[in-house]
Amino acid sequence: MAKFTFNMPDVGEGVAEAEVVEWHVKVGDRVEEDQHLVDVMTDKATIDIESPVSGVVTALAGEVGDTIAIGAMLLVIETEGEGETSEEEAEAAAEQIEDEMSDAPTSDAVAERIEVENPDASDADDAIAAGPQPQPQPVPEPAPESKPEAKVLASPAVRQRARDLGIDLAQVKAAADGRVRHADLDAFLAYNAGSGFGAASKSRGDETIKVIGLRKRIAQNMAASKRHIPHFTYVEECDVTELEELRAQLNAARGDRPKLTLLPLLITAICKTVPAFPMINARYDDEANVVTRHGSVHLGMAAQTDNGLMVPVIRDAQAKNLWQLAREIGRLAEAARTGKATSDELSGSTLTITSLGPLGGVATTPVINRPEVAIIGPNRIVERPMFIPDGMGGERIAKRKLMNISISCDHRVVDGHDAASFVQGMKRLIETPALLLID
Repeated sequence: MAKFTFNMPDVGEGVAEAEVVEWHVKVGDRVEEDQHLVDVMTDKATIDIESPVSGVVTALAGEVGDTIAIGAMLLVIETEGEGETSEEEAEAAAEQIEDEMSDAPTSDAVAERIEVENPDASDADDAIAAGPQPQPQPVPEPAPESKPEAKVLASPAVRQRARDLGIDLAQVKAAADGRVRHADLDAFLAYNAGSGFGAASKSRGDETIKVIGLRKRIAQNMAASKRHIPHFTYVEECDVTELEELRAQLNAARGDRPKLTLLPLLITAICKTVPAFPMINARYDDEANVVTRHGSVHLGMAAQTDNGLMVPVIRDAQAKNLWQLAREIGRLAEAARTGKATSDELSGSTLTITSLGPLGGVATTPVINRPEVAIIGPNRIVERPMFIPDGMGGERIAKRKLMNISISCDHRVVDGHDAASFVQGMKRLIETPALLLID
């Protein structure tokens, strides 16, 4: 028998170490060549590492959450043959793994954004949601008699809630994409009211969860943002009644173009307002003491997926019309949801938009995505009576759709007057939406 020492391969330019996110083998397991061994995370990506040889695992380098240097021992595999595997053979096998990984798509662990969701969400924007970062959630162990549930697509949180309520997920009508969400559970409970579902919650014991991988990156980035950036938040109320009417008219004549949600309209308002306030679309390198004001708007959105928080970026948003924005939002949301987004699609934003969508409250105070200097947060649309001009010099009361817009800024770069003026410029476009269609 021979022992093959598999060292941590070079997983990317400039990467010195990687964190173990999940082991897929344990000591004593037999593995085959190209079998999935472990998931590791770097500052740039989550990467699957496969075995270069067949054999039996005799040693692992560390536990989940441990950091391993590039070139250090990752695991040892006992193979058929005589003697120790030569250093040249080990290096050749590691190089083969590196070449295979370089051709495979990876997903960035850029996680300093808050969830983004279109205030008027649709199927294309379901993956885009924003808000305070959630606490780490454990992956629940499957119940003994839950075989039908294993065939149902649902997040761990949805599965746990269904178990607590005593609901078989196979009985719940899923969304069009086949995935059961919390809203589907709510609909099931409403339909079966009086059947005993949700009558009481089962008590659950305390759990200790190790913060690793993507959740660890989120915690580090959020802490760094709040620690280094002096935030201030400004909130303004906007009347979106006419904007919603315009959206309905455009959708009625869209033909085979993608359905417009509110998000493309808000992005257009942002892009048309930015030229007068270049300090909003900027990045601040506080170590070099340099502020870069960007001419193009690369708008970042954070999409919550089953694999964690992904941040797709709309490149050159200012150069796209409403339909192009809608199409790009849908494409990026799907790429994030399926884990197919590339590194370029998940980095380089100059300004971020974040929203709780229908879950939003009266106002939010979003955390800035460092090193950007501003983050914009549209809130939930509500209907309220308002006094509006009656066209004859007087006023009348009418039902209107209102939405608050929040903006958090880095006070080292953006003054309060500039932030308020920027939002007021957005408000003029939102409340006179015909201006959004003028070049």
